[in-house]
Amino acid sequence: MIRASLRRLCRVKEVDPNDEDTRLSRCLNTCDLVVLGVGSTLGAGVYVVAGSVAKADSGPAIVLSFLIAAVASILAGLCYAEFGARAPKTGSAYLYTYVTAGELLAFVTGWSLLISYSIGTSSVAKTWSTTFDMLIGGPIRKWSVDNVPMNSHSLAEYPDFFSVALVVILTGLLCLGVKESALVGKVFTSINMAVLIFVMVGGVLKGDRKNWSVNPDEVLAAANSTAQLYLKKGLGAGGFMPFGWTGVFSGAATCFYAFIGFECIATSGEEVKNPQKAIPVSIVSSLLICLLMYLGVSGSLTALMPYYLLDERSPLPVAFDHVGWPVATDAVAAGSLCALSTSLLGAMFPMPRVVWAMAEDGLLFGFLRNVNERTKTPLVATVLSGFIAATMALLFNLKVLVDLMSIGALLAYTVVAACVVVLRYKPDRIASYEVSGGGAEEADTEGDVGVRKKNSLSATVRWLLLRPDKEPTPRSGFAVVICTAILVALALLFSVVAVTVKHAAWTPAFLSGVAAVSVVVTAVVWRQPQNKTKLSFKVPLVPFMPLVSMMINTYLMIQLLTGPYLHYATCMCIGLLIYLSYGFRHSVQGKLDKLNGCQLDGRGDQI
Repeated sequence: MIRASLRRLCRVKEVDPNDEDTRLSRCLNTCDLVVLGVGSTLGAGVYVVAGSVAKADSGPAIVLSFLIAAVASILAGLCYAEFGARAPKTGSAYLYTYVTAGELLAFVTGWSLLISYSIGTSSVAKTWSTTFDMLIGGPIRKWSVDNVPMNSHSLAEYPDFFSVALVVILTGLLCLGVKESALVGKVFTSINMAVLIFVMVGGVLKGDRKNWSVNPDEVLAAANSTAQLYLKKGLGAGGFMPFGWTGVFSGAATCFYAFIGFECIATSGEEVKNPQKAIPVSIVSSLLICLLMYLGVSGSLTALMPYYLLDERSPLPVAFDHVGWPVATDAVAAGSLCALSTSLLGAMFPMPRVVWAMAEDGLLFGFLRNVNERTKTPLVATVLSGFIAATMALLFNLKVLVDLMSIGALLAYTVVAACVVVLRYKPDRIASYEVSGGGAEEADTEGDVGVRKKNSLSATVRWLLLRPDKEPTPRSGFAVVICTAILVALALLFSVVAVTVKHAAWTPAFLSGVAAVSVVVTAVVWRQPQNKTKLSFKVPLVPFMPLVSMMINTYLMIQLLTGPYLHYATCMCIGLLIYLSYGFRHSVQGKLDKLNGCQLDGRGDQI
């Protein structure tokens, strides 16, 4: 019975990439998706993160930090792009995990995404409200603190009714239809892009290349004794990389989170015309556009003003004031509000679609799968998502929860990268093989019987490295599954040790050993035959690129160990209770398995 239950937890969903039937409206084209991805990714980070990272970590070398962060994001984006070609359906990383690694891990991934989206929506709404309040002089905060304060550590300083109104308005917009939402997103994104281009032009006209090679001795000699104490902390060694490569990589870890948002493209698979081509193209294109914008703006910012004088809260307006161009402040303010608006729309867009996809599969409550017949949108899921985000924005102090956004996104990126490796080496006859371990039993067919009966470890090693199968088989596919699981565990172990005990004497030897084992396991995967299924897009250099992406994502996720993991664990426990009490029994895939004669008996064998 235990074995049968475990098999049900690992049942995979089959998706026909050529099946275009959907209850949603297929009205988005590639341009719509690119705008959606750029608007979601190119948000507040370009107006705030660039200044804080340049001042505290990278200096003018922030352009290198953004470049490194972009490489990590593009690796994850390529993995999403391949899955967009393989499974062009709604659900993003949740769906991709379901078709590869099974139902339980898919639910965990989907629930983690919902946590990330809900907190992301709420935090962006509060940031929009705060920014707008600052631009008009702060009357909203002053009135709220004086009249409706909330004196609690876990709650916000005051109930933010303005952010609630903003979430309600955008929820109504999403309920009207995806095409209408995309049109509004195009308007705001166009204004945001125009402002950023203006910033880059301003950097060329008003910038000074000497700000990229600051001499600390000259700066300190020109300052008084009081200013010297302040400047010494922020000058570093001067030059283009005042804080060295350590600062560049530290800045890259922060800049990485500025690229989170492109995965919203993958959630719209059933609302896109020709999704197998549009999704891969739009993911890669949006990331490249965002990279160019981040590089241009960060380079202009550090040219306009010395990095050690940058303002961490509003760097661009202060930089234009520094060069005597205050008129640009109004343009930057308009751009920041438009950027926050598109970020908010991008954060709200994917959440109801993941909820709807999970409800369609029977893993969440059935009423969440309702679709409005006129607008072809998941109406109930959209309203519920907006209600949750509005409640969080109204009451809670989200500063302690913002790291959960990164945890959820990085977990999804890691799982998707691992799933790309597994599916690339999986045999064509998907129905005959399950990641849960069915491959081991299927290996007892035809010519595999003899190999299965050999218990010699050396014979197994010779098969894996020297005489692998010429075509993908259940046996080779199962070997890749096991190796990928080992690589995930090794990446986790490597990251934990590298982050938490990096100064111990034994750490270098231990990390070298883990790296050596990882290389051997990767070689085993590389030697196996790949699936020859033709796709509109495939990740190049498999398995190396997905494994590098998985390693980077795991390392960044472990860096958040000081974050609110207790809150994350609590949210995951709530989700697992929902799955075990409802989703496990109402799973559509489970019902299909029974109808297809795949019901399992008490020993876990197929009837």
